Amino acid sequence: MENFTPISALIGGLIIGLSALLLMMFNGRIAGISGIFSGTVFADAGDRLWRVAFVLGLIAGPVVYTMVMGVQPNFVMTDNKGLIIAGGLLVGFGTRLGSGCTSGHGVCGLSRLSVRSLVAVLTFMFAGMVTVAIMNMMMGG
Repeated sequence: MENFTPISALIGGLIIGLSALLLMMFNGRIAGISGIFSGTVFADAGDRLWRVAFVLGLIAGPVVYTMVMGVQPNFVMTDNKGLIIAGGLLVGFGTRLGSGCTSGHGVCGLSRLSVRSLVAVLTFMFAGMVTVAIMNMMMGG
């Protein structure tokens, strides 16, 4: 547990929860990233501006962090374009299949006591644990 950071995790969780609450209070919208992102392309023109601002805020987050902290967040990603494309397509398919993404179901759905979101989150968590277990067995970890 070398990366256990409870204080920053608590602060980040509070900020995410507050952001989801404010979006619901002021726009009446659920902060599900997949729905917001797809709406930047497919929504009516009058519903597009806040969605674009939300997505730009997601992109600006690491930039602001780098400017404030003076160091880039530690992030490692493969440079294999095929894996990146396959991952993106699988995530897109999964969010359509699950009627939402982890943020929509996990943050907003659970806070609204949605049974559908509870089932979705349990499915995400189980699939993630199984994937990690299989990868550890295959990689000898």
